Amino acid sequence: MSSAAVLGPTLDFLAELAGDGRALEFAIGTGRVGVPLRERGVPVVGIEFSEHMAAVLRRKVDEDVLPVVIGDMATTVVSGEFALVCLVYNTISNLLTQDEQVECFCNAARHLRPGGRFVIELGVPPLRFLPPGQVAVPFDVSEQHLGFDTFDLVEQVLVSHHVTRDGEDDRYRRDSSRHRFAWPAELDLMARIAGLELERRVADWDGAPFTQDSAKHISVWRKPA
Repeated sequence: MSSAAVLGPTLDFLAELAGDGRALEFAIGTGRVGVPLRERGVPVVGIEFSEHMAAVLRRKVDEDVLPVVIGDMATTVVSGEFALVCLVYNTISNLLTQDEQVECFCNAARHLRPGGRFVIELGVPPLRFLPPGQVAVPFDVSEQHLGFDTFDLVEQVLVSHHVTRDGEDDRYRRDSSRHRFAWPAELDLMARIAGLELERRVADWDGAPFTQDSAKHISVWRKPA
């Protein structure tokens, strides 16, 4: 995810939207996107829930260069207005209720200057791969890793399961994480509640058209001027 092939188009996309303004990254994590975006000349501020991940970021860049506020991306407020608020790599799904996700949109709108944009990267729920009676969809089957998602269609929650091989001694570690999946149309309604308007939706950071076969989307909502 940090390779030039993956990260380059992401940074191009975000830097163009930020223009000469500031960017706020929700769930900035260890700075995979925020740090190189700052190196592109875009002033970046981050919000991050995990103090551990923020500490990793801090080893890369000083606080005065890239400030990070510890807190929940749905409610934490930082000072100033921004040309861009971004939330990448499916992270809005870490908010496990619709109310929390709506609050995230409202928080983005709260920070945007008139004409500013909120950008989300999110996978499209792969429910068409679920035949009757099946609840799991694999997304990676390799020598070192087995990954599959299970779905609760009533609660709109998926659980990602990971079975990872540690080293070469045939020992395996199992991990899982819960996420709330949402369709693009549901996100558009959240944006309307927050006072934002859909400006653009594409299938990837290179700008490929979004179609019924797209596995994910990059959506851009604009705060009216």
